[in-house]
Amino acid sequence: MDDLYDEFGNYIGEPEESEEEDDQQPISGAQYLDDDEPVDDPTTGQELMELDDSGPSNAVVLHEDKQYYPSASQVYGPDVETLIQEEDTQTLQQPIVAPAETKKFTIEEDNLPEVNFDRKFVADLMGFPEQIRNIALVGHLHHGKTSVMDMLVTQTHDVASFWEGKTGKAQDDRLRYTDTHLLEHERGVSIKASPMSLPLQATSGKTHLFNMLDTPGHVNFADEVAASMRLVDGVVVVVDVVEGVQVQTELAIKHAVLANLPIVLLVNKMDRLILELKLPPADAYFKLKHVVEEVNTYIESVIPGRGEKFRVSPEKGNVAFACSSMNWCFTLPSFSKMYAESYPNAEFDVREFSKRLWGDIFFNPRSRKFTRKAVEEKARRSFVHFVLEPIYKLYSNTISESPADLKKTLEELGIVLKPSQLRANAKDLLKMVCEQFFGPASGFVDMVVEHVPSPVEGAKQKLDNYYTGPLDSQTAESMLKVDAEGPLVVQITKLFNTSDARSFNSFGRIMSGTARPGMTVRVLGEDYTLDNEEDMAMAIISDVSTCNSRYNISTSGMPAGNFVLLGGIDNSIVKYATVVAPSLPSDEDAYIFAPIQHFFEPVFKVAVEPINPSELPKMLDGLRKINKSYPLITTRVEESGEHVVLGTGELYMDCVLHDLRKLYANMEIKVSDPVTRFCETVQDQSSIKCYALTPNKKNKLTFVAEPLDDGIAQDIETGRVSIKDPVRKVGKFFEENYGYDLLASRNIWAFGPSDSGPNILQNDTIPTSIDGKLLRSVRDTIKQGFSWATREGPLCEEPIRNTKFRLTDLELAPEALARGGGQIIPTARRACYSAFLTASPRLLEPVYACTMLGPSTAVSALYTVLSRRRGHVLSDAPVPGTPLYSVRGLIPVIDSFGFETDLRIHTQGQATLSLVFDRWSLVPGDPLDKSIKFRPLEQAPSQGTARDFVLKTRRRKGLSGEVSVGRFLEGEVRKQMEGEGGG
Repeated sequence: MDDLYDEFGNYIGEPEESEEEDDQQPISGAQYLDDDEPVDDPTTGQELMELDDSGPSNAVVLHEDKQYYPSASQVYGPDVETLIQEEDTQTLQQPIVAPAETKKFTIEEDNLPEVNFDRKFVADLMGFPEQIRNIALVGHLHHGKTSVMDMLVTQTHDVASFWEGKTGKAQDDRLRYTDTHLLEHERGVSIKASPMSLPLQATSGKTHLFNMLDTPGHVNFADEVAASMRLVDGVVVVVDVVEGVQVQTELAIKHAVLANLPIVLLVNKMDRLILELKLPPADAYFKLKHVVEEVNTYIESVIPGRGEKFRVSPEKGNVAFACSSMNWCFTLPSFSKMYAESYPNAEFDVREFSKRLWGDIFFNPRSRKFTRKAVEEKARRSFVHFVLEPIYKLYSNTISESPADLKKTLEELGIVLKPSQLRANAKDLLKMVCEQFFGPASGFVDMVVEHVPSPVEGAKQKLDNYYTGPLDSQTAESMLKVDAEGPLVVQITKLFNTSDARSFNSFGRIMSGTARPGMTVRVLGEDYTLDNEEDMAMAIISDVSTCNSRYNISTSGMPAGNFVLLGGIDNSIVKYATVVAPSLPSDEDAYIFAPIQHFFEPVFKVAVEPINPSELPKMLDGLRKINKSYPLITTRVEESGEHVVLGTGELYMDCVLHDLRKLYANMEIKVSDPVTRFCETVQDQSSIKCYALTPNKKNKLTFVAEPLDDGIAQDIETGRVSIKDPVRKVGKFFEENYGYDLLASRNIWAFGPSDSGPNILQNDTIPTSIDGKLLRSVRDTIKQGFSWATREGPLCEEPIRNTKFRLTDLELAPEALARGGGQIIPTARRACYSAFLTASPRLLEPVYACTMLGPSTAVSALYTVLSRRRGHVLSDAPVPGTPLYSVRGLIPVIDSFGFETDLRIHTQGQATLSLVFDRWSLVPGDPLDKSIKFRPLEQAPSQGTARDFVLKTRRRKGLSGEVSVGRFLEGEVRKQMEGEGGG
């Protein structure tokens, strides 16, 4: 009995046999199935006595050995690495398994759009550079550049799907095919330059391939225009016939003329003369003539006495008249051809007839002759009689006549419309009538083909202006011939982000060779030189395609003379680059194309930081991508650790910060109040010769600072003189232009802070008193100290400008070890600072040129708003032939924040404003005048503005409050200066 229980009282004996078990006892020996067939029993008595390990066990399992869930290795297998975290680091808003999300930040075609040309034909056309024209559409905001591009896209693409299902006001939406950024459609302005490659027919029926770039019209995005104009062989200046030449138009014309690019003019929005201004035809002619002459006057002002080469005039055939919203465009030769086709029996020379359609040439209807003066009573100007009056009649009849009468009128002109089309609203009806009357824009094609050179003809101008290498090399010869079989050379000027904004494609022009996917290339950055090959990287081209704004077409190869979009090489490109083959013919050295010269500098500054400090790496990656996306943007880290973004204006910065938040960093950031860059300069020569001793007291450097002559800084920055040129050439430039003597001009050592910086370092030591060999040994280190000093001035660590530093004396240790860079560089900087601070230092601030266009009632508002912001008006005048006024003035950048909004409030939104960086101007007052006292919450006095700016900038940068020359002077001189009360 005791054997049936253990010591704890648990029953361990054999369980009682139930009746069911008795019934189901196994049968020994043979067993029988339902069909009574005997089956051998594999089991034996010994096997029945063995334990069954697979069943549940009654053994006691300790708590730490219990396993409720399978381990990760049991679930995923031993080959999978698993990471176990002690606590949950995911927020509640973040899903455990994030859904697959594809972000699109650009407007793209789902598939290749339907086109009315053969794509294979266009691919073949790319191999004939003589048939290609590379042009850029430039002009002011809302003058119709994107509409002109839409007109050409409509002629070559099937865009009917764009208006499908649209009713009411949505039908009035413009196509805006080249606006692919989401912000561009929301704000109604172009932000990025967009390329299109279109095959267009001339009036003769011959097809040419037009590689076109639609550029932004807002002055803040002039950097896109500069990057685009580097790639093209000519520009089409688009001008609104009512507003005339505006700020962005002037900038583009100036840039094109100085770059020696041919100019053709497109006078757009011609319908405004008829429908808006309601000018009679005779007055409309004078308005058109004024617009053309306005362009020519500005061209002449850029290069006085040499403007005839670039002169535009309708009789030369380089002026077109258009209304892009109604899809029509013509030149005088194309309009003459319409007459020739309408009167096939009349024999007249189209070209000669077109020459008589402009200027003071009158048509006498009775004698049917052209004369210089009106002979008959009904004689009228030929342009008015043959061009304007037919257009006016076409518009007036289309708008005013009933459908039945209009049908008869149009049939006489050969225009056939359906009854439903005749009953359409006036705008749609006008558009359909004008499209049939004028036909495709073949006159525009003729004008560009005739006056803009092909890539072969324009290659020499490109190399002369921008190529830094010799022109007698085999590579240069290949580029001059635009040889598709030569070594690959591609000039990259822009980077376009992919649709998901994670990477970039490089956009440029193939100067020589053929770009193919899989090619290994060298990517040469803007700082690459033969002496410094650090800015070079090897890359493999992953994709070669043509860029058409909303869609790209991948190709197996792109020959020279065309625009190209290259994938896979953007990692080492910051803004622009030169792509060359790994090896050039005859093992020639590789040279780059010069960096782009922009219209102006970025002076609008904000500081950014992440709201969550742990997201700093994300923000830095976003800033790197922003730097690639915008040609002129500058991002840097200040000494205080703040991340600074420099741009051109408020709209520009708004777009940059939107892209940083939404596209590239995808995070929230904190943005400081906007500020501006300053510069530091001097007004007089240093009051004493300032010297500095090296830390080991064995070397002594003496400097004197003085202001540069007017114009030198501009000449250096625009590249008229370069420190990289031979010494004789630099010396000759300063001798001839600024009256330097031979010795002084030959001893200009450096420009600073960079090779194109607006400061000069001049060796003014006496050759007989200093060992030339010793001087040459420290020349580079002195230049580095000078560069450091001019990069960060002593007033508030802003760049120095318009200052010449003369090295007047030098005492050097004979041992080379005692005059190394560690001794000389900081000493040269300190000597430059002391010379600067004893030469009446002053602060420079950037100034915007402000241009307002609006009704006469808005003029007084501009005077009022400008006067409150330290600005002033330079001129105001009516725009001829319109009720508008154009007012020009100046306003400091630091006082311009919110200026445009302020003006629009004062003028009820009737005025448009353009702000463009114009110059550096002296800030009133002495920044070192300690007698000026500032009271809290009160505006600084006028003469204390400079000191106020310096103190606030130093505080923002985390610098000590006061600037003192004593910090940089040696003991004896400091005591002398303090004794005299100099600070």
